[in-house]
Amino acid sequence: MVDFAMDVYKGLYPDGDVPSALKDKRGEVVGQLKQLQADTEPIVKVFEDPEVTRQIQSSRDGRQLFEYLSKNHGFMSSWLDTLYQFAKFQYECGNYSGAAEYLDFYRVLAPGNDKNYLPALWGKLASEILMQNWDNALEDLNRLKDIIDSNTFGSTLQSLQQRTWLIHWSLFVFFNHPKGRDLIIDMFLYQSQYLNAIQTMCPHILRYLTTAVITNKRRRTVLKDLVKVIQQESYTYRDPITEFLECLYVNFDFDGAQEKLRKCESVLINDFFLVACLDDFIENARLFIFETFCRIHQCISIKMLAEKLNMTPEEAERWIVNLIRNARLDAKIDSKLGHVVMGTQAVSPYQQVIEKTKSLSFRSQLLAMNIEKKLGAKAQEGMPQWGE
Repeated sequence: MVDFAMDVYKGLYPDGDVPSALKDKRGEVVGQLKQLQADTEPIVKVFEDPEVTRQIQSSRDGRQLFEYLSKNHGFMSSWLDTLYQFAKFQYECGNYSGAAEYLDFYRVLAPGNDKNYLPALWGKLASEILMQNWDNALEDLNRLKDIIDSNTFGSTLQSLQQRTWLIHWSLFVFFNHPKGRDLIIDMFLYQSQYLNAIQTMCPHILRYLTTAVITNKRRRTVLKDLVKVIQQESYTYRDPITEFLECLYVNFDFDGAQEKLRKCESVLINDFFLVACLDDFIENARLFIFETFCRIHQCISIKMLAEKLNMTPEEAERWIVNLIRNARLDAKIDSKLGHVVMGTQAVSPYQQVIEKTKSLSFRSQLLAMNIEKKLGAKAQEGMPQWGE
């Protein structure tokens, strides 16, 4: 990073000399790097052994792996701190691949109660994000989530703080990973501890949750739950994206929804995480407006819709046919009068039961997982730790 700063200075002041402070800083960094490389040389030699590599890949128990390395390769517990410091230095120098590799070794070998264990997980996640390895980043995110959810911290406030950090860091993963828009809904909306953290510490995250729901065609059934949360938090946080859903599904204000949609475009363009969602968001938001419009009006002019959509009446008629088919509405098109005539469709008791119980299985799984984690954490409290 010092070399980068020197290159920037040379670019800004091509005729000037590089400040001596930067030169001195570079000398310090190089000296520290050489010292750490010397300290970690025996550790690197151990990890380069093919048999050790095979053991690391096949072992699922860090304690047994540590005992194997200690017995057969003279691995000492003090080397863990050296390994962590070297990985941290690699990260600060911008060598994220090296940092991720050494932090992964550290994670496998260090006991869960080690003072650097949690910072190492955060460093590994940051390294994978900076290298844009989204699959590995998702794995690290889930590891951190398991540690935080096991509530190994001294206070509830610390757990809330860690959970809040995880929510913000997860945005890098969720808006770049192919499955991210499903995972963000499951985590932020249907896991109570994370929803509570959002409501307490960072209600602005509702912008990203709302965008994920709107751009995810497969998860439209969660709209009702999301709208409830948006209404609850409207006194602390509002922006054009959350207000768009309020206008559409609470107030049924279609002119207001279209106005908010225009403002949403500006918000999305200027948001680091959401700018890539712009086209999907606009397309799906328009679809939401017209699906809702069709549900609450009995007779709709095709010409009026064509003007709204900047289409010819023929194109609008074909678009409306697809809209009705996708929304599963009971409707007919009167081509002679140029109208769409909506039918009445009562919700069957069977459909009502499905609506009431649609998330019961998912929530039951979450409850079972939380119980298992609590029991596992209690069981580990009495287990002896290694490397001490």
